[in-house]
Amino acid sequence: MEAQKKVMDKDHDRGFAGPWWQYPVLRNALMAGLLAGAGFALAHLGLVSEQTEALFYFVAIPLGGYHWGWEALEALIHERVIGIDFLMLAATVGSGILGLWDEAAFLVFLYGSAEGLEEYTYARTRSAIRALLDLAPKEAHVLRNGEELNIPAEQLQVGEHFLIRPGETLPTDGIIRSGTSSLDESAITGESIPVDKGPGLKVFAGSLNRQGLLEVEATATFQDNTLAKIIHLVEAAQERKGEAQQWIERFGRRYSPTVLLVALGFLVVPFLLDLPPSDWAMRAVVLLVAAAPCALVMSTPVATAAAIGWAGKHGILIKGGVHLEHLGRICAVAFDKTGTLTSGKPEVTDLAPFTGSEDDLLALAAGIEYGSEHPLAKAIVDRARISKTVLVEARAFQGLTGAGATAVVGDQSWYVGSPDLFQQFGIDLTTIEDHVRALQADGKTVVLVGNQQTLRGLLALQDRIREGAREVIAGLHTMGVRVVMLTGDNARTARSVAQALGIDSYLADLKPEDKVRAVHDLEARYGAVVMVGDGINDAPALAAATCGVAMGAAGTDAAIEAADVALMADDLSKVGEALRLGAKVRRISTENIAFSLLLLAVLIPLAVGGFLSVAVAVLVHEVSELLAVANGLRVGWPAARVSISE
Repeated sequence: MEAQKKVMDKDHDRGFAGPWWQYPVLRNALMAGLLAGAGFALAHLGLVSEQTEALFYFVAIPLGGYHWGWEALEALIHERVIGIDFLMLAATVGSGILGLWDEAAFLVFLYGSAEGLEEYTYARTRSAIRALLDLAPKEAHVLRNGEELNIPAEQLQVGEHFLIRPGETLPTDGIIRSGTSSLDESAITGESIPVDKGPGLKVFAGSLNRQGLLEVEATATFQDNTLAKIIHLVEAAQERKGEAQQWIERFGRRYSPTVLLVALGFLVVPFLLDLPPSDWAMRAVVLLVAAAPCALVMSTPVATAAAIGWAGKHGILIKGGVHLEHLGRICAVAFDKTGTLTSGKPEVTDLAPFTGSEDDLLALAAGIEYGSEHPLAKAIVDRARISKTVLVEARAFQGLTGAGATAVVGDQSWYVGSPDLFQQFGIDLTTIEDHVRALQADGKTVVLVGNQQTLRGLLALQDRIREGAREVIAGLHTMGVRVVMLTGDNARTARSVAQALGIDSYLADLKPEDKVRAVHDLEARYGAVVMVGDGINDAPALAAATCGVAMGAAGTDAAIEAADVALMADDLSKVGEALRLGAKVRRISTENIAFSLLLLAVLIPLAVGGFLSVAVAVLVHEVSELLAVANGLRVGWPAARVSISE
């Protein structure tokens, strides 16, 4: 059945899935069914003659078959394609020639109804993601020349400031310039837990402001905000066909003409074997119906479109049917460490003063590091800010590449750096060596604080493991997936993180090109591999994997472009959710394909043997097609999220 192409060419291009009566194929088929049913009932009740009954059928057949019949002829004339619609058109004409007008009308009614229901359902499946646009308000409270004006959201320009009050949603993306609040970003990230945000942080169109008044600077127009990009990406992805669907379409292009040729051959058999021509003509008509591969053609696209749409509404952007197929056959998952399995932001975990107090040690270290942009320096300064520690006054800051930093406090130079730096000063570290090694064994980075003669203490810092990461890894193991960590960090830190998370194996000290080679090695050893990273630093590895998954892609075009799957939130649990979704779609598609082929294997011999009537063949054919569509839609049903997450 050509419903998928029709929806793409018609309703999908309009971004519309209206009520069923606005679909001519379905509406006219039902009207044809009412006419044919009325004629049949009146004739069998003796209220009208056979000639009058036939008039009902003569009106019903063109009414119900006009749309798909005309498309069958267009495909034959313009594209030289014999499709399922043409097989049904030939069966309708054949039934009429044989004088079976009631069966021809029944065929038109059932086929048109199934075609219309499929088109309507498929359009709703594909366009359901567009409902997200309704989350963004149609007006914006823009600030111009010191005044608040209500303008259409489409007129909001980049750089303009607008206000968002409690209970309102953001019309476009922006950066908070004043105010703090808790925002529900579930429309973008799929996460229902509100996020606290304040000045300088990004916010996204469609987010619900739950508390405070916010002044936001627009960073995108209404037409180009994150919400609009999600919708565009999902719609484009639904049009990209998977390998199974492409194979079925190639099969159909050869199979349907073969069915037509065999049916025409049945018309020749009686003349060659001196058999009754009407019997073989009937078999030819029944074969056209019974052998039409409608259920097979729709075995995968509905499930794929429903899954991609559902995933998009829950913060998982899958960029095509082929990537969804890949998710369903993954054997190993390779995670980047920093920013993926860990928060990507080091924190001070230990303060060990050798003289004085912890506050004194932190005040000195943070005072020295205050002018540095290094992540470890920022972590030390942040710890001092949180604990409200008053920093010592330092001057003449200087970064020491690969070693630490120095600054002048009072009239003396003080240092924050690695143990190797202080060993170069000739300071004996024997007494603290065991303590340093113990901290390093836990995956922590140790920095010492002192001058060239004495030590004041040490600090340990660590990039904390992301919350829930261990449960995600355990869930992947339950699915039978092997988990590997790839990192540019040192082996000691990598070992600590891998052990803490229960990861099967790890590779450390990797450059970007090393990660690419590691991904290829994993594919050779285990099979299909998913690479999960931040989408920017890990772009080569993401591209090399069977399927690349970018974390935290909301508002980041580079991350979305680099990966086959983009997780809008920094939520590791969605990795397992995406894999389970892919596995479910693959299972449903396999069920549909097997069911469709089995049905053809049963119906074709029965049709050839003359054991089926046109009415029975049509009924079984259309019911089987609707069953395949309904089975595919199970992916997007409300209960799907519960079953997928189990």
